[in-house]
Amino acid sequence: MELKTRLAEDLKSALRSGDRLRTSVIRLLTARIKNREVEKRGPLTDAEALQAVSASCKQRQEAIEQYRRGGRQDLVDKETAELAILQSYLPAALGPDDLQALVREAIRDTQASSLRDMGKVMALLMPKVTGRADGTVVSTLVRETLSNA
Repeated sequence: MELKTRLAEDLKSALRSGDRLRTSVIRLLTARIKNREVEKRGPLTDAEALQAVSASCKQRQEAIEQYRRGGRQDLVDKETAELAILQSYLPAALGPDDLQALVREAIRDTQASSLRDMGKVMALLMPKVTGRADGTVVSTLVRETLSNA
């Protein structure tokens, strides 16, 4: 099912059940997707919508870290609950072995031989792992693999 359709259905069920937190999170996510559609001047693909979900997750993780440092456990709990809802819209995360295999495959497909080719590898790899792996982790893994090549 397309992500936007699933969000609309989940919003209806959250409204019916009176789940305020879920309703709020879905509305914010839907607004973020609509803003990206306005910026793009057209509908988003599912991969682009997943990037919006992933960005929202990253934003929540950063907020959790900040609130933890500030000693605001109430806000940490709220952001953690929101993060769990957002993560339910992401595909299953890639394990380290699966991610390493995708990195090797991308390096082989682009015929990359040095760190100068990292951009080509990342351009091929990121659409495959969006929402399933953190970009900084992927970048680090590509850099290490190319350095050892």
